[in-house]
Formats: sequence, C-alpha cells, structure tokens
Amino acid sequence: MNFDFTEEQDMLRSTVRSFVDKEIIPNISEWDRQGKFDPAIFNKLSELGLMGVCIPEEYGGSGMDYNSLAIVCEELERGDTTFRTAVSVHIGLNSMTLLQWANDEQKKKYLAPQAVGEQIGAFGLTEPGAGSDVAAMQSTATKDGDHYILNGSKTWISLCDVADNFIVFAYTDKSKKHHGISAFIVERTMEGFSSQAIKGKMGIRAGNTGEIFFDNIRVPKENLLGEEGEGFKIAMAALDNGRFTVAAGAVGQIMACLEASVSYCHERETFGQPIGKHQLVQQMIANMEAGLQMSRLLVYRAGELKNQGKRNTRETSLAKWQACDFANKAADDAVQVHGAYGFSDEYPVERFLRNSKAPVIYEGTREIHTILQAEYALGYREDKPLNKMLPAWNN
Repeated sequence: MNFDFTEEQDMLRSTVRSFVDKEIIPNISEWDRQGKFDPAIFNKLSELGLMGVCIPEEYGGSGMDYNSLAIVCEELERGDTTFRTAVSVHIGLNSMTLLQWANDEQKKKYLAPQAVGEQIGAFGLTEPGAGSDVAAMQSTATKDGDHYILNGSKTWISLCDVADNFIVFAYTDKSKKHHGISAFIVERTMEGFSSQAIKGKMGIRAGNTGEIFFDNIRVPKENLLGEEGEGFKIAMAALDNGRFTVAAGAVGQIMACLEASVSYCHERETFGQPIGKHQLVQQMIANMEAGLQMSRLLVYRAGELKNQGKRNTRETSLAKWQACDFANKAADDAVQVHGAYGFSDEYPVERFLRNSKAPVIYEGTREIHTILQAEYALGYREDKPLNKMLPAWNN
C-alpha cells in the first residue's frame, strides 16, 4: 500500500485546515460554553465541496477517495469533535449507506441533494434500551397498504434537530429477531415526527444531539431501504463507514492534543528550564506521537480496503478501537502536561478530554470492539462480502 498523499489530498488537507483555523478554532470555546450549534457551518462546508467529499460526481459529490474523507475528518476534529461528528453522521452513516444500499430513485431523491449540502442526513439506530444490543430495539414498522406505520423512538441522535432525512431502523417482524429488522428513510416533515435535544452533556457541547420520536408516521413503501429484514445488515455496514470516520477524527484529536502540548512545553518553564526538557513530560509527548502515527496507519489501511471495494469490518473495528483509546489517553496526558491550567477552559485541552470520552463509547464501545477482535483472532468470526458492497473508488 502506498500512503503517500496525492497532490489533490495535500490541497484538501490545506483547505480544511485553513477553514478550521479561521472558522472553528477562534469560536469553539464560546460555542462550547453556550452549548450552541450553528447549522450555517454546513453552508460553508458545502462551498468547499465537503458535504459529499467521497460521493461520486454523478450524484453531486466531489468524487474523492475514502482516505480523503479521513483527511477531512482528521482536520475537522483537530478543531473540535462537534464538526467531525456532523460530517461523520451526514456522510459516513447516512450518505455512504444510501450509496451502498439505496435504489436509483432513492439516490436521486436523497443522496444527490445531500451530496451538495442542500439537505442534511442523519442516522437513528440507538434506543433508550437498545445500544450494543441492537435486537433489543422496540421501534416497529407495520405494513399498511402502500405505507409502513412507524412507531418508537431513538436516542443519542446527532443532528436530531437539524437533519432533513434520517435512516432509521425498526422491527417489521419481531419474531425473526435480527432478521426481522428493516431500514427506512424518514423525512423530518412527515407527520408524527418530532425531536428534542439532550442538554447537560459532558462533552461535544457545541453539537446538536438528542432524541427523535415516531408517532404513527406513515412512511411510503418507496422509503424502505433495501429489502424487508435487511435492516441489521444495513446497520452494520453503515457502522463500518461511521466507525471509519470516528477513527479518523480521533487521529485529528491526537494531533490537536500534541500541538497544544508541544506549544505549552516551549512556553512554560519549571526549575529553570522549559518543561519539555523533563523526561516524564517527554514520555507523554512521545506517547502522543506514537498514538498519532499508529492510529493514522490503521485508519488509512481501512480506507484503502474501502477504496478497493473490499469488506473492512475487522480493520475498521481495530482502527476505531485503538484510535479512540489513543485519543482519550492523549487528551488525559495533555491536561497533565498543562498542569493546573489544563483544568481551566483558558486552554483547549480540558475540552479535548471531555470530548474524547464519547467516541470511546459510541459506534461500538471499546468492549464491543475488544470482543470483535478476539473473535476474529480465535476464528469464531469471519466476514463475507455483502450482496451490496460500498463501491470501489476509481481514479
């Protein structure tokens, strides 16, 4: 594998970094304090062609490869997890799922406007009593002529008050357990849909996260994604894409922790010398650097498999697990490097630490990924190509 960046990727990184330095970093501390999410940020991302960065040009996207999506996520999370999360959900969980599973009419109606930023996409799988245990979901979709009657709720939904379209999952036949789950495209404007933000979050405070509710929503049969009973398969494929973007974002958070810590090491002195001269501080800096490099390699390896159109569940799981753990440790060490100042929002590292915990939990806890990796190593789990794979990227 060749991990050298192309000229186009170098330009992409420079563009996104400039955007983050200009639009996000000067404002994020105040947005975080206020718990404010400004949807206008999507307009600016659209102008840069980032709302469909890896979506083919035939659907209005930029037609770049999947590692280019990783670069975008790295650089956005270097500014704040909030904005990487928004792109992860809109592109990774929603648009890439439509690219993989939607029919031509659904792609035309939903994927194309999302790729240019005219509409925002989100994803609803988790419920109050169903997280890692997907089969515990209570949402139902009952066939009624040319419609399905959708009832239930989803929680911890990013962009809950902002998104136009949601890919959601519900039982069409609970007796079949996993095989009785189906996926639907639900529009915010459908009667019976409502949402409510969750307040008091530990981190990602500038993001819009909350619950969505379905009260006898009449969903046209044309909005069934895939076939009845394919919902679990679609959800797991979507998580391969979402986890990839989360892992890439974690690389960006390690970058941010390292940059902030190195800067502080040069400006802060103790015992007559810069703190960067102290070996135990150097150990923390070295661990951040090691975590950055190892995580990036894991992410780009998964991205290259995506580029080739190959199943990458195992590789993406490993990248997500390790990169998020490295980011959490890097944020903890960054606060320690800053000492008492790390406990204050005068410096960004306390926000990095608060933000770093959520990715260790969502889209597969570290415990779930530990089990997955053990089962692969023991030969208990084996991936087979799906009947609908994410399309390979062709330069």
